[in-house]
Amino acid sequence: MFGTELFASILGSVALLLWGVRMVRTGMTRAFGTALRHILTTHVRTKGAAFLAGLGVTGLLQSSTATALLLASFAARGLIILPIALIMMLGANVGTTLAAQIFSFDIIWLWTLAVGIGVFTFMAAEGDKVRAVARISIGLGLMLLSLYHLRVAAQPLRDSPVFASVLTGLAGDPIFGFILATAATWLMHSSLTMVLLVMALAAGHVIPMPLAFALVLGANVGGAVAPMTGLTSSPPAAKRVAVGNLIMRAAIAIPMILLVKPAADLFAMVEADQARMVVNFHTAFNIAGALILLPLTGLFSKLTTYLLPDIPEAADSTKPRHLDPHVLDTPSEALACALRETLHMGDRVADMLRQALVVFEKSDAKLVKEVEKSDNVVDELHEAIKLYLVKASKAEMTDEESRRHAEILTFTTNLEHVGDIIDKNLMELAAKKIKNQYVFSAEGLNDIRHIHGQVMDNMRLAFNVFATRDVTLARRLLAEKSAMRSAELGAADSHFARLREGRPESIETSSIHLDVVRDLKRINGHLTSVAYPILEVAGELRDSRLREHKNAGADLASGKPVTP
Repeated sequence: MFGTELFASILGSVALLLWGVRMVRTGMTRAFGTALRHILTTHVRTKGAAFLAGLGVTGLLQSSTATALLLASFAARGLIILPIALIMMLGANVGTTLAAQIFSFDIIWLWTLAVGIGVFTFMAAEGDKVRAVARISIGLGLMLLSLYHLRVAAQPLRDSPVFASVLTGLAGDPIFGFILATAATWLMHSSLTMVLLVMALAAGHVIPMPLAFALVLGANVGGAVAPMTGLTSSPPAAKRVAVGNLIMRAAIAIPMILLVKPAADLFAMVEADQARMVVNFHTAFNIAGALILLPLTGLFSKLTTYLLPDIPEAADSTKPRHLDPHVLDTPSEALACALRETLHMGDRVADMLRQALVVFEKSDAKLVKEVEKSDNVVDELHEAIKLYLVKASKAEMTDEESRRHAEILTFTTNLEHVGDIIDKNLMELAAKKIKNQYVFSAEGLNDIRHIHGQVMDNMRLAFNVFATRDVTLARRLLAEKSAMRSAELGAADSHFARLREGRPESIETSSIHLDVVRDLKRINGHLTSVAYPILEVAGELRDSRLREHKNAGADLASGKPVTP
């Protein structure tokens, strides 16, 4: 095999291995992502449960990097405390060894079965979860196939004088091999891939065992470096998980570099197969590290908190708080982030609406400017959520996730419209009232307060409907639309009665009064619209809002008016 062909074969095999790992990880998150998130955030309270949860999740995802990013996202949102997250990462480090142990046995021949079952299941299945499981099977098959090609490619390297001279230099300098493996693992973002690559080279007797052990140590540290590069723009609470994990791994791996030679002799006494020696060392290193570090996680938590203190955040911060870019390839997580940010945006809109009434009551020109500034913040949040949802939609979503994606996008757009109505309409009316020094009649102001109170109540109800998708609440919210229509008609009737009485305040403020009531009703309409998709899915909406009439067809044919 020529040098160029050999390099291409190794490069293609590593790429295939990386892609197989990714397919398994994405298949797991799409099939069981919601369940995993629920377990990690609600049922992990003790050290033992945290360790087992980290081990199990990483064993399923086959990526401690994915687990670190997931836990960093939870920590940033306050869903998990740092000591528990670090314990879970110790379990995750042990979890990465499970797949390596499985692949070290002679099961490469299973790749045809795994790929075949996965492909045919994926093509035949219609359910999203079944297709995700099929993706896992295909990924496992591709990983096995890549290991076969790596072993084939490793055979010519064993007889290569150039490669032998390079290995001679590396064998005498395990520290350089450790650094090289750390950098390579960081580039690949997969410690499992690096360990399996070392295993394949060791199985072909291409590299000596002390060097293989040094490379495994580098793969473990490089696996802890990988998530840090993806968290550069994250808050300190998220970075602490990755930094703490790196410090813990390095604290065990660096001293171990000096012991790779006696470790190789010791493991050779247990099992002669060099591929098994590599994965056994990988497993023993992570188990020993977990046993040593488990009682010290509190200390490491304090250390990372000291190194990465919280950054004081301005109370009026206008930046999005919950749009985590590291979970975009996991739709369920990304949608949860977008939902939280939408509620944050809703709080700003609610503040604007609350201030709007104060403006009309007190004719506060300064508050008008503050409301206008708040609308700019709402516009920025809307734009950020919209772009985040566009990025999230690039990942394959289930039908349920697609519906939720559309609901969030629609509701954020409606909230942005509410902000515009408050800023462009209500504040313009308020400015006109202040400029002309108009005063509402006591009865007229009470009508506005009553309708405003109804809208505020409906806004809170709309937020609950949006967050919970509760059908009973959605039904109640939609009923409030009719109540608002009645309130508007009642306020208009009262206003016209005052006009007939010749009340000067009512005459001066007539157009402003009616426009304010109309705009509040428009705001209520945007808010209550969140109930429609929920009731539609529940089958509680009719195709037409027109009341049925038994003679409607005959009346229309004869030209007679149809009585509703």
